[in-house]
Amino acid sequence: MTSTAQPFGFSIAKVAPSNRVHALLALRERGLFPIEPLPNRMVHVDLFKWSLPDLNILSGTFAGIRHNNAAQLAEGELLLGLNLRGETTLVHCGRELTARRGDAFIANASPGSLNVFRPLTTQFIGLRIPQTVLAPLIRDMAEGVRLIPGDSPTVKLLIAYARALVCGNALALPETQRLFAAHLHDLVALAVGPRRDGAAGAELRSLPAVRLRAIKSDIVARLTDERLDVSAVAARQGITTRYLQRLFEQEGLTYSQFVLEQRLNRAYRLLGDPRFANWSVGTIAYEVGFGDLSYFNRTFRRRYQQTPTDMRHGRSAD
Repeated sequence: MTSTAQPFGFSIAKVAPSNRVHALLALRERGLFPIEPLPNRMVHVDLFKWSLPDLNILSGTFAGIRHNNAAQLAEGELLLGLNLRGETTLVHCGRELTARRGDAFIANASPGSLNVFRPLTTQFIGLRIPQTVLAPLIRDMAEGVRLIPGDSPTVKLLIAYARALVCGNALALPETQRLFAAHLHDLVALAVGPRRDGAAGAELRSLPAVRLRAIKSDIVARLTDERLDVSAVAARQGITTRYLQRLFEQEGLTYSQFVLEQRLNRAYRLLGDPRFANWSVGTIAYEVGFGDLSYFNRTFRRRYQQTPTDMRHGRSAD
């Protein structure tokens, strides 16, 4: 697989209703996405595809579609699907399985043998990985399709990590793509069933970095909560508070330092954004999670060598 910094994106909302079926079939004919609209269903497709070293990622929201793996899975590839929302029905050799919210599924199927139905709105992330990459890591590579329940801790971590990658701009940076791909390879192996010797290696190589990225994404998503308690974040991640703190310490940070830096960064962006010119400094401080305006002013000046008001008006501090 080749590496490209820019994803391929497609949204049916940008296509005139009379041309939507034709547009979906054109995607199939071009080999970009093997999709067909289901009859008598509202069709929705909003997707992005990235190609990383030894990894293809598809992320999107779908409804009213069927696709098969004739073009989606090349010979010698394995598909791991993450069902973030809604239901996905998989039909392989006459056997039907349903992946529900939070579930994952693994498909090691010959081209054309797997059909996937999403009649209702489904949010999904799919990972295509060469079997040669996973063979040294996975215990069982037998052909077939199987579900991995969403209550699996590794599946939860895999979903959190994959979500963090596709929602940000991390995948657009070629210099870090190989690292992210390696992390996902290890997580897939841990979720599917690693070899005994491979499990320890995957945990040492990738789990700390993956957990820390998921923790950071959790924090950033909740910055507006001024009581962003470390124990609550740890509980959501299924780890102890001390382990969470150790992960930050390995980066030379504390939890509190990271939270403060993220809040200051967000305040800086809001102060410089013309769309929020009518917001007062106090409003912005509270919006990013500061409960004390004087503390916000002090820490902002220490971080950026100017007050929030000076920064908003383009004046540097003395």
